[in-house]
Amino acid sequence: MSKIITARKDKVPFVQKISFGSGHFVLNILPGTLGVFIQYFLLTAFGMDPFLAGLLGGLPRIFDALTDPIMGFISDNTKSKWGRRRPYIFFGAIFSGLMFILMWQIDENDTEMYNFWYIMILQIIFLIGNTIFATPLIGLGYEMTSDYKERTRLMAFSNTMGQFAWMIVPWLYFIIPDETLFTTQAEGVRFMAIVVGLICIVFGIIPAIFCRGIDAENMENRKEINMKTLSSNLKDLFIGIKQITRNKPFMKLCGATFLVFNGFQMVAAFSVYIIVFYMYGGSYEAAGTWPAWFNTVNAIATAFLIIPIISWMANKLGKRKAFLISTFISIIGYILKWWAFDIDNPYLVFMPIPLMAFGLGGLFTLMMSMTADVCDLDELENGMPRKEGTFGAIYWWMVKLGQAIALILGGLVLKLIGFDGELPTQTAETLHQLRIADITIPAVTAALAMIVMWKYSLTESRAMEIKEELVERRGEL
Repeated sequence: MSKIITARKDKVPFVQKISFGSGHFVLNILPGTLGVFIQYFLLTAFGMDPFLAGLLGGLPRIFDALTDPIMGFISDNTKSKWGRRRPYIFFGAIFSGLMFILMWQIDENDTEMYNFWYIMILQIIFLIGNTIFATPLIGLGYEMTSDYKERTRLMAFSNTMGQFAWMIVPWLYFIIPDETLFTTQAEGVRFMAIVVGLICIVFGIIPAIFCRGIDAENMENRKEINMKTLSSNLKDLFIGIKQITRNKPFMKLCGATFLVFNGFQMVAAFSVYIIVFYMYGGSYEAAGTWPAWFNTVNAIATAFLIIPIISWMANKLGKRKAFLISTFISIIGYILKWWAFDIDNPYLVFMPIPLMAFGLGGLFTLMMSMTADVCDLDELENGMPRKEGTFGAIYWWMVKLGQAIALILGGLVLKLIGFDGELPTQTAETLHQLRIADITIPAVTAALAMIVMWKYSLTESRAMEIKEELVERRGEL
């Protein structure tokens, strides 16, 4: 067990932790709401074909993933009196919030293909704004402390705050269909898009105001960012990406995240369908708030029980062991879902939740902390400037590319098993196959992620050696 104590200068002040967590709340509530709207309400409120909805969930993210490394490079090399990241975070929060609102002002009476292309185009513009916000924010988090353990504490704190989004998002399944609030589900979607967009603007600008990153004023080898240097900048970007892809520990982190998160994302809406159509015969009224409580309790367990346990494990056993243990526990939780959906005892739906929560709770708490360690390794091997923005961009590029594939495949799975969101009931065979997919897909991808991380090599002792070498190289006290 580690006996290394964090120095006072390496501790992140509470105000900065809560401000960074505010940004993570936005990072979760935007894609969470977007996923609910696309995977669920496009089918039930607007009658869109499940495969087309899957394309809307997936194809724009491929474009989004391509812009991330560019934004990471710009952020790494920016010179301003407000720092490398904060101006982009401020502007990106406002722009993406406004575009999210506009994206969902659609009419259920318009044709399916009109709504499809309207959302497709507006979503691409929205994702550009979200990239301007999210990529510098992630890079900022990697540089807020250089301490191995404090990085885990910072990411655990921000991930806990991010879970508040997942306590809110599931209630959209209940609020939007409520006829006492909205005449139609489509009206509910339009109104809630305005609420979410405004929340994101307010909470999104907080990190830009209060958080502080590394002092980059004297950072060497930064590139000039303007139209004249566009060609050379692109060349430097590709060189940086090539260096990053040769970083074996980092590529393991990307691979494991790709598997765990996107295995979960592929079936994210399936539990709601199972509760409504399997347990309650397709009656939203009978299902009541059960779908919302299922996901809300998951977020509560993750925030206040699982993340503190994982943070403790990481600082006692090491981040690699903490990831392997938490991922294995989540697999047990996924398997227990087979017995959880019981109409005679609906409270059983909560049985697997604490175990499943170890999956995503451990994933982003540990992976973001470990990516910060990897940034130190890259500086040791490749020198300045530090590439937190580019590392964050490549990491989330893997997440978004996998998410694109997952959403497309999720829609395809629903179509192949014969699920139709406009029908009042589903066949017994469709529901049986839906339940099998809901369990096997995330369990298998989590198991594969454990194999990827089995020989991860950047331990605490190695991370401390790297930090000491960097301090000596920079001439710091």
